[in-house]
Parts: sequence; structure tokens; C-alpha cells
Amino acid sequence: MRLRKQELGDRNLVGNRVELVRKQKGMKQKELLAQLQVNGVDMNASGLSKLEGQIRFVTDIELVALADILEVSVDYLLGRDVKNK
Repeated sequence: MRLRKQELGDRNLVGNRVELVRKQKGMKQKELLAQLQVNGVDMNASGLSKLEGQIRFVTDIELVALADILEVSVDYLLGRDVKNK
């Protein structure tokens, strides 16, 4: 497992929770990227790493896909709700 080289950014609210839930599910970034592709979201490894590091903005389409794939609510990813849908 690699450690993040850059400090956390401030460009999104969801990155920390995406990373947390992904790891709780035992999912690697490659697996999440594959699921995003299946759901029509084109993102590369660098983009996901930057998203999780809160360095890059998240689109609404990405937000909905991430919530669906990780089986949490959009509100949860935004820090507004509990984990379950």
C-alpha cells in the first residue's frame, strides 16, 4: 500500500468517505475504477487518487455512480447522512 505524497486538498467533500468505504469493502482502486467504467464514468487511476485526496473536483455524475457502487447514499458521501441508502 502506498502512502499519499500530497496533503489532502479542499476541492471536494466526498474523497475521504469514498476512500473509507472502499477500504471497508476491501476494494482496491482498480476494482472501483472498473466499476466506474461499467457505470459509464471514465476515470483513470490518477483521477481517482486525486478525488480520494480531495485534490480534484467531483462531478454530479461521478458522485451518483460512486454512491451506487459503494452502496451508500449521496448524502453520506457528502457528510450529511448515515451510511445506508
